[in-house]
Amino acid sequence: MNESRIAKLALEDGAVFTGQAFGASGTTQGEVVFNTSMTGYQEILTDPSYKGQIVTMTYPLIGNYGVNPQDVESKQTQVAGFVIKELAALHSNYRATLSLDEYLAKHNIIGIAGIDTRALVRRLRITGAMRGVLSTEILDEAMLVQRARAAAQMEGADWVQAVKPDGQYIWEEGQGQWTQGPVLRGDGLHVVALDCGAKSNILRNLVQRGVKLTVLPPDTSAEKILSYKPDGVFVSNGPGDPAVLDYAVQPLRDLLTKKVPIFGICLGHQLLAQAIGAKTFKLKFGHRGGNQPVKNLDTGRVEITSQNHGFAVDRQSLEQHGGVVTHLNLNDGTVEGFRHKTLPMFCVQYHPEASPGPHDATYLFNAFIQMMKTGQVPVGAAAGEAELAKS
Repeated sequence: MNESRIAKLALEDGAVFTGQAFGASGTTQGEVVFNTSMTGYQEILTDPSYKGQIVTMTYPLIGNYGVNPQDVESKQTQVAGFVIKELAALHSNYRATLSLDEYLAKHNIIGIAGIDTRALVRRLRITGAMRGVLSTEILDEAMLVQRARAAAQMEGADWVQAVKPDGQYIWEEGQGQWTQGPVLRGDGLHVVALDCGAKSNILRNLVQRGVKLTVLPPDTSAEKILSYKPDGVFVSNGPGDPAVLDYAVQPLRDLLTKKVPIFGICLGHQLLAQAIGAKTFKLKFGHRGGNQPVKNLDTGRVEITSQNHGFAVDRQSLEQHGGVVTHLNLNDGTVEGFRHKTLPMFCVQYHPEASPGPHDATYLFNAFIQMMKTGQVPVGAAAGEAELAKS
């Protein structure tokens, strides 16, 4: 990092933060959000769910273990900008190939360090996530604030178009040495995954269980999806406002009438809620981090989860349309998971694949295998364990 290179971050409420630039030079804009994870910055940088967002890390020292080619969640960096308190001067990790500064410069991502991230996060928690502009070339603060106020809102934005695949692809990579816990094998089962911006570790978790995985864009018609003769359908995470993704909701609505087993994560959870008639709404500042407590209502157990979302499912409308809430966020009581009363479908708002984060909820992938085998939605934290004992 060149300490003589100045960067400024301006928010739509008029606040401006001045720090040292690292990574690329230029100007970028997006919704300014924060993540409470202590580690996993490379996975965060490459998570497609962050498309259109400037991410602030609350942990004060970032970059100490560098960057490597393996710990990525997509083929490219996805964030609009990166905000930290302190950039580590040195990095140390046997797998590291680049420093964080070098990595962001290589991938044209602007970073700012040396600002009071506690003050920034406190402002976001009180006011809510805000539009912002990050620049190394425009240092006129009034101009930056004006540009922040003119930036597009996240509410009503379709960012899936920027991250979805152009066509079909086959995913064959499993977790390898990073496998967490016993896995229920689904050898011979064929899963069609609808990629709204899927994290790679979700796909790895599915392949690790032996399924054949065909990945399609989220606007693929139900007729086309069914032509692959899937045993189950997975709906991925992704960025932006779920309320504007009618092209992704309609195929799911059609698939549910055919009683195809479906499992959704994050944006997939929101799309499935809309497919049965429920509504979504924007959270004040969202849930992003690796320490979010979620209660499993079937068992009473509390899971510590990895999360990254700025929208949530409205509970009242969900229950009015046959949804049964299975998981709740213990911080604010929002819906973190549901199944349907009569249809073979369940989903969660959080990320059971972690990367980064804890692995308390990896049982959900086993539950998906079990649902495809039995046609019934598994219930509780033991989902998949009975079938696992037989395998």
